[in-house]
Amino acid sequence: MKKLTVIKVGGKIVEEENTLTSLLTDFSSIEGYKVLIHGGGRSATRIATLLGIESKMVDGRRITDAETLKVVTMVYGGLVNKNIVAGLQKIGINALGLTGADMAVIKSDKRPVKDVDYGFVGDVKSVDGKLLANLIEQGVVPIIAPLSFSSEYGLLNTNADTIAAETAKALSQFFDVTLTYCFEKKGVLMDENDDESVITTITPDLFLKYKNENIIQGGMIPKLENAFDALKAGVSKVVITKALELGKESGTTVLA
Repeated sequence: MKKLTVIKVGGKIVEEENTLTSLLTDFSSIEGYKVLIHGGGRSATRIATLLGIESKMVDGRRITDAETLKVVTMVYGGLVNKNIVAGLQKIGINALGLTGADMAVIKSDKRPVKDVDYGFVGDVKSVDGKLLANLIEQGVVPIIAPLSFSSEYGLLNTNADTIAAETAKALSQFFDVTLTYCFEKKGVLMDENDDESVITTITPDLFLKYKNENIIQGGMIPKLENAFDALKAGVSKVVITKALELGKESGTTVLA
């Protein structure tokens, strides 16, 4: 099977020109087929503020009312996505920007209201791996914004980590897939205040142990849960690393 790397990169890295340029250079040098999924939350918050729209968050997740949905559609599907696409075209990579609505490639259901009403937020139902695989084999590099598609509601704001995991799972039927989560730290850390304390490999048993000892906490828990789900569904390898060390043998490798 041909190798494919699915890379998810956080908003901050793709929103600032100098880090974006560096990321895209590293991304372009990754061998084999590749897909990039991006965030853009800081830009969305900043533009919402300029438009007089208050950003409401619960446990780091954005509450998406009708006005906020307009902002995230503009920012994720427009500003951030097209900047990445243009940056890659400049260096000779044939990139195509997509939201879940384009060719209905990522379908979702609106998140049901339980303790919190998240508004227009989608939970991924399916990713059309065959359609993406066809594009990829024609030399196209998909750049996917964190917006999914509901036949009832249209575009829905969707967690980028989840989109990355679901895309990697769907593509694992066609390729040997490595899923890489990039963020500001060098990997999963034993001590969050020590950037050099990277845990090089994590198994399900170690994950439970570190979680119980509060070494792994907060947003890293769902990230790792997504990682283990992806491995169970056929993804070969999951790596969590620093965005600016992309393509190097660094970070944390998550093993099934």
